[in-house]
Amino acid sequence: MSDSTDAALAAEGDYQAFERLYRRYLSRIYSLCARLSGSPTKGEELAEEVFVRAWEELPHFSGESAFGAWLHMLATEVVLNGRKDETVPTIEPGRPPSEGWNDSGSASDGGESLDLSQALDRLPPDARRIFVLHDVEGYTHEDLAEIFGITPGGSKARLQRARVLLKEALGR
Repeated sequence: MSDSTDAALAAEGDYQAFERLYRRYLSRIYSLCARLSGSPTKGEELAEEVFVRAWEELPHFSGESAFGAWLHMLATEVVLNGRKDETVPTIEPGRPPSEGWNDSGSASDGGESLDLSQALDRLPPDARRIFVLHDVEGYTHEDLAEIFGITPGGSKARLQRARVLLKEALGR
């Protein structure tokens, strides 16, 4: 069955239709949540929360956009709303990473380069979100401006800073 058919059936309370949607989108939503949160464990929790919210909000899904796009935006909203209360470390140019950074992906003392996933994990949460949403997920600066309550120019500046930090984390 198609997404739109399953979404319509699930909106009417069909658990099997919702299960098909869940199975179809779970890995994609989990990946997004894990990348945005910087944690596989947190990504699992957030993905489950996304599907709980999707079940609750399906009756309001109009079908104007593709179900996958709607679910993707819902996932982004769940992750970002869940992070509003967290303190986001600020990084001054030229200062080494300190508190608030995820050190689990540190390069070994042998000078080996980090892979992209580990480097993303080392970014401050704000920089990681901007980078993932724009460069990985394809959001526009206008989309990001609306999501974060900033201007498109502010989004561009944050993305540029995120790219610089990512380059530094990759050792380039």
